[in-house]
Amino acid sequence: MPRTTEQNKALRSATRSAVETAAVRVFAHRGFAAANIRQIAVEAGISTGSIYRHYAGKEELFDELIEQASRGLGAVAAQLSTDGDPIAMIRSFTETYVADLVANNGAAEFYMVINQGFTTDTPEGTASRLAAAQRTLWRAFASLVERGQAEGQITAGEPARITAHYFAMLAGMTTMHVALREASAEPDVDLIIRILTGGTR
Repeated sequence: MPRTTEQNKALRSATRSAVETAAVRVFAHRGFAAANIRQIAVEAGISTGSIYRHYAGKEELFDELIEQASRGLGAVAAQLSTDGDPIAMIRSFTETYVADLVANNGAAEFYMVINQGFTTDTPEGTASRLAAAQRTLWRAFASLVERGQAEGQITAGEPARITAHYFAMLAGMTTMHVALREASAEPDVDLIIRILTGGTR
C-alpha cells in the first residue's frame, strides 16, 4: 500500500532529524574541514543519496545547524530579558545548560559546532550571523548581571567582562566534556554561582 502524504512528510522529517543529529556528532569530533557526507551517512545509518535528497552538501547541512543555533541563542536571550530575580534566572539557565551537557544527548556536541561556526565562516556569513545572535544573548545576560549587582546579588565588576568570563567557563566545560567524557569533572552549578556572587550565595 502506498504511503500517505502525511507518512511521507513524517519520514522526510525523521530522515532530516537523523541526518542533523549525525552531522552534529561528526562536525563536533572531526571539525567542519575534515568532515564529509559519507561519514555523516555512516553515523546516521543511511545512504549518502538519502542525505543529498535533503541537502546539497555538507556546507548546506552545516548552515542549517548554524541557523538552528542562531534561533536558539535568540530564544535564550528573550528568556533572560524577562522580569524576574536575576540570580535565580542565571541559576536556572546554568542548571539547564549543565543538565544538557551531562545528559550526553548531543547538546555538548551541538555547542561545539556553534563554536566552530565562529571560526569556519562556511558558508560565507556564518560567523557574522552567529556573532549577531551571540551579541544579543550577551547583552541580555550583561543586563541581568547589572540588575543583580544593583540588588546586591552579584559581585562588582564590569557586566560585559563578567558575562564574557561566565560564557568562557561554559565553553571550557563543554570542550572538556566532549574531549574527556567520563574523565572530565562534572560541572558544579553552585560553584559557578558562587563565582558570580563573590561567594555570598
